[in-house]
Amino acid sequence: MTRAIVLYLHVHQPYRIKHYSIFDAGNNESYFDATGESLTNNEYIINKVADKSYIPTNVVLLKLLRDLPEFKLSLSISGTVIEQFEQWRPDVLDSFRELVSTGKVEIVAETYHHSLAFFYSLTEFEAQVRLHREKIESVFGVTPQVFRNTELSYNNELAKWADQAGYKGILAEGWDPILGWRNSNHVYQPIGTENIRLLLKAYKLSDDLAFRFGDRGWSDWPLTADTFCHWLDSSSNADIFNLFMDYETFGEHQWAETGIFEFLDRFPRLWLESSENHFATISEAIDQYPTRDIIDMPETVTWADTERDLSAWLGNAMQAQAIAAIYDLRERIMSTNDRELIRDWRLLQTSDHFYYMCTKWFKDGDIHAYFSPYESPYDGFMNFMNAYQNLRLRLAKVGMSV
Repeated sequence: MTRAIVLYLHVHQPYRIKHYSIFDAGNNESYFDATGESLTNNEYIINKVADKSYIPTNVVLLKLLRDLPEFKLSLSISGTVIEQFEQWRPDVLDSFRELVSTGKVEIVAETYHHSLAFFYSLTEFEAQVRLHREKIESVFGVTPQVFRNTELSYNNELAKWADQAGYKGILAEGWDPILGWRNSNHVYQPIGTENIRLLLKAYKLSDDLAFRFGDRGWSDWPLTADTFCHWLDSSSNADIFNLFMDYETFGEHQWAETGIFEFLDRFPRLWLESSENHFATISEAIDQYPTRDIIDMPETVTWADTERDLSAWLGNAMQAQAIAAIYDLRERIMSTNDRELIRDWRLLQTSDHFYYMCTKWFKDGDIHAYFSPYESPYDGFMNFMNAYQNLRLRLAKVGMSV
């Protein structure tokens, strides 16, 4: 049997909270409208990332899809980034539509607001998944058949939910302590499920591209397409290679100067030179390959940081306080039927806000600092909590005691 690369890319940008002081809390109900070349100016950021990453990446991918009949990929795209494309960069959204229109790109389901709602409110989680499905159907004309939770956060209970919801597949991190003697290069079944199948990220290979590609201190730098294909061809006991990473890997996290776009163009062409090799969407991999074993993940695993758990978002008291506070407002927020209030509350659920509050050190801390628009985790916390306090004031105005 041939072997397939399952290339899955995730597109997301949050609505970052501007520098919002306690003095704004009683006077300004706009949390996300920073101006100028600020890292909290969402229009500025979406334009920067679009020009550096989304547009050039989609140019390369569209050419590959047209040139290579066997080239395919899967992607997920959050509701928050779609909204920003609609508002500021409709050309980018059109470029994604063009990819999907080839019939060789699968869109994966997720929460609309890139939230951790599954761990706090199943009702809210299901509402956001429904909103995301409706958005994808409206924008792209397709209905997702595979699910991924925010930051690949996954456990047995999530798999059971997705199975009962009718998804044919779900994604997770291929974390060694869970896999044991197995590897990520096969289709698996989550424990306690009937129909759904599990694909696990090949994190070492994926992270070679996502994090190490441009690192001149890396022992394998510079990584060429020939070398990468050789690594895959040399792998034994493999049906599939699950390369999962952020879309922004191309051009934003790994700048064009690293050669990442040349790699992206060359690698699929080289891989497909062998008749034994092909690409598959997630759904195709599930349909084409046998289920090799059952995977048990009782504890939550994510694709972030060295711990691969939720500590990137919930590892300190600030994070725990902030996320608990926002979900504690749910019943009162929803009962208002105030569309703007509900929208702002949901935008404050986006997991990035809590990621910016992380206080880890060493390599993980460097990564958090790279992505954060704030000078420190404490600034991220204060801006968030000031916005939260304004939500409480808005609730009080409509007669909802807090």
